[in-house]
Amino acid sequence: MKKLILVFCIALCSISLLAQTPTFSKGDQVAGLAVGIGGNLHSGLGYGSGMTRLPAISGSYEYAILDHLWDEKSSLGAGGVLGFAYAKWKAREYEYGWKCTNFIIGARASLHYALVDKLDTYTSLMFGANVVLWKWTGDYDAYGRKGSAGSGLAMMWNVGARYYFTDKIAAFGELGYGFTILNLGVCMKF
Repeated sequence: MKKLILVFCIALCSISLLAQTPTFSKGDQVAGLAVGIGGNLHSGLGYGSGMTRLPAISGSYEYAILDHLWDEKSSLGAGGVLGFAYAKWKAREYEYGWKCTNFIIGARASLHYALVDKLDTYTSLMFGANVVLWKWTGDYDAYGRKGSAGSGLAMMWNVGARYYFTDKIAAFGELGYGFTILNLGVCMKF
């Protein structure tokens, strides 16, 4: 086991030494579109019989405001996130159910570090608003929730990576807490 840990540490150090240039430098702008799953949307509703959820869709924009934070491979970005998610439920044996739509909008700051060429790794923190719109169908209201119940402040934290296939186009993935647990998408640098 100790040999395996030693090999892993040596490999990780070797990878970090391979980085030639940062992939996100001061003045860079990146816009992305992602599809996500999981998260804390529609909290407390669970996954029951008759439940339908669409994957969350989000768009993001980021501007590199600082580079060379502690070395030539690090940078800081700021931007925003806009997202949408939808779920509905209908009781199979009765004539009632609900539809729920979530919108999220927020400001996001990201700390970037270039581990290898063409790979932009980062961690992000977002604060914003979650707008929840409910629509009940039928006569039954089990929870007393109507209108915009559940709306409020939103927070998101994640770790992510963008791999650039060209100088401008990248695929990315993010894993974390908030709007979704896992985001996969494409982005463009301009």
